[in-house]
Amino acid sequence: MKIEQLMSRDVQSCRDADMLVQAVKKMWESDIGCVPVVDANGGLVGVITDRDCVMACYHQGRRLDEILIREVMSRKLVTCQPTDSLETAAATMKKAQVRRLPIVNKKGVLVGMVALTDLSRAAESEPNQRVREGYMREVELALAEVGRPRVTSPARA
Repeated sequence: MKIEQLMSRDVQSCRDADMLVQAVKKMWESDIGCVPVVDANGGLVGVITDRDCVMACYHQGRRLDEILIREVMSRKLVTCQPTDSLETAAATMKKAQVRRLPIVNKKGVLVGMVALTDLSRAAESEPNQRVREGYMREVELALAEVGRPRVTSPARA
């Protein structure tokens, strides 16, 4: 199964010069926990999560409307392409310990998003039992790794 078959195409995004409050507003209104950050051409430049927003306010002692997205967003990009398989996306999530993946085309332009829950639903709906079981195993392994505690950096201890 290809990612383009299960990815969300109507993706909410922000720019790095936007205030954090704008990302949080999009997350709240769209019931999502992650917003990709794009440049003027739609190229992916970062990702910001609900946790990033909360932790930035907590650690900086500033409000959401006082912090720029670029100050908080992750620039370490982990992506897939629309033609990648469910297995590739699950392996990528597992390795990077992320629950959501921006989907970019060959030029790096954001074309969709896929979440671990999307992979799970797609795997569950696979009609071929043997294939379904293989997909479910991949999703299960990805979930186990994503949920594994990371080593806390000294700056965050």
